[in-house]
Amino acid sequence: MLTLEGLRELVESGAVDTVLVAMTDMQGRLQGKRCAAEYFLNEVVTHATEACNYLLAVDVDMNTVDGFEMSSWERGYGDFVLRPDFGTLRLVPWQEGTAMVLCDVEWVHGGPVPVSPRQVLRRQLDRLAERGLAAFVGTELEFIVFDDSYEHAWNQGYRGLRAANQYNVDYSMLGTARVETLLRRIRNAMSGAGMYVESVKGECNPGQHEIAFRYAGALDTCDNHSIYKNGAKEIAAQDGKSLTFMAKYDAREGNSCHIHVSLRATDGSPVLAGEGPGGFSRLMEHFLAGQLACLREFTYLLAPNINSYKRYVPGSFAPTTVAWGTDNRTCALRVVGHGESLRVENRVPGGDVNPYLAVAALIAAGLHGIENELPLEPELTGNAYTSDKPTVPSTLREAATALAESKLARTAFGDEVVEHYLNAARIELAAFDAAVTDWERIRGFERL
Repeated sequence: MLTLEGLRELVESGAVDTVLVAMTDMQGRLQGKRCAAEYFLNEVVTHATEACNYLLAVDVDMNTVDGFEMSSWERGYGDFVLRPDFGTLRLVPWQEGTAMVLCDVEWVHGGPVPVSPRQVLRRQLDRLAERGLAAFVGTELEFIVFDDSYEHAWNQGYRGLRAANQYNVDYSMLGTARVETLLRRIRNAMSGAGMYVESVKGECNPGQHEIAFRYAGALDTCDNHSIYKNGAKEIAAQDGKSLTFMAKYDAREGNSCHIHVSLRATDGSPVLAGEGPGGFSRLMEHFLAGQLACLREFTYLLAPNINSYKRYVPGSFAPTTVAWGTDNRTCALRVVGHGESLRVENRVPGGDVNPYLAVAALIAAGLHGIENELPLEPELTGNAYTSDKPTVPSTLREAATALAESKLARTAFGDEVVEHYLNAARIELAAFDAAVTDWERIRGFERL
């Protein structure tokens, strides 16, 4: 991590000549500008910079699409302000002579842009702070590594790619050693970018791996998540490989992004542990009950794409049941740790999740439980896949409908935010409904 003074010294010495000025868009991607370092110090530090406001009103292909109140042809696709958050300033070790800063998004005439993912999370953190609470979060991103470059994968239509491992390498030291050159580069680069790397392990799908990072404050974790995801792809590309975080690449195990959440008082003391059953405090019971109460209505913020819902298959370690259990990986909500480490793991998100929106949803759900002192239902023991509990939405259309009908979501996030992301869901659904897939061609070209 860097201070502004430290950056000035690196620029004066010639060690840094470029500063990436970035925001996170609706899809969780980093977007922004590469600024000459001298210009950044002389102009952006004092006056910020601007970008087209369509960055929060396009689909994944960067198409201008209808239905967004904040940005449209009728409004002229003007600018908004990228205001650097200098607490995020850091080196980018995998790019020569480069530093990076993340930004909050503001209107040109002042005030935050409410639908910006970072702002959505900030609002929920402010609500927590009003209660003397702070959230600490860890995200566990899985990805699949391929020996093909991104360009080759594109030209192949993402078919017939060569996974970096040929078989299940879950926890395998041999399997991870096969791709350790890449994994080590990513680990060390992220450490150089100010992140605390814990470990790496193989996963179930051929070529699938996970790099774990130490938990941190909610905003810091989401910032690091976005930078890591972007950086890992860049490093893989430099090695002539590719990797994907998409939720479900094939019919085998998908890429998850389990999110661990705990709360502390603003003085740093833990508040979830107590003398109640399971070592829970009353606040923990209410917090967990809120997660259960809101999960279906907030699922879209945890699973924002058509492909997200392909993960939810019984027996796949991806959840299908809205239930909680102690160290039970068949439940959507898995309670782990004890005492100071007591926390809730939400297993619904996949690797395609926007971390800011997901963590905002988890905090808003927990606050609903706390504010209304919701009672906690008994934990589920055994196999949640075969239980009679409510289920996680199985399609994007079902999740979007649940969000649209949710009074809780509108109370927590505001109508503007809910309508903005509902429009994004409608656009994704319309694009998919209009597409003709390989599955349809294989089944129908000759035989129908």
